[in-house]
Amino acid sequence: MEILASRMLFRPADYQRSLTFYRDELGLAIFRDYGAGTVFFAGQSLIELASHGAPEHPAGAFPGALWLQVRDVRATQAELEGRGVPIAREARQESWGLHEMHVTDPDGVTLIFVEIPPEHPLRRDTRRD
Repeated sequence: MEILASRMLFRPADYQRSLTFYRDELGLAIFRDYGAGTVFFAGQSLIELASHGAPEHPAGAFPGALWLQVRDVRATQAELEGRGVPIAREARQESWGLHEMHVTDPDGVTLIFVEIPPEHPLRRDTRRD
């Protein structure tokens, strides 16, 4: 199997509320708007909000989270707070070495903003091992 691209697809309970959250509050750039939905850039990934179809889960029951790598998680937290976005869990260093901060979208999906410190194993060049 060859995977050429991927994205997270959400069918929010309130499309306009989620569109405002991702576009205006988080400030994500739009990749494309196709009339029945909007696709956003999210680093090397994409997030699609579909305005068609019913939510595939009850609010708050999404079985997972969206992991978003940022350069500076504390600066990201300050930027989001400046836009009035509630922070579900403030930035801190986890026991596994990553710096993480959590935000919850209007349907209860957890967005985990992650900063990978320079010394973390995820940054190790495995070509030299």
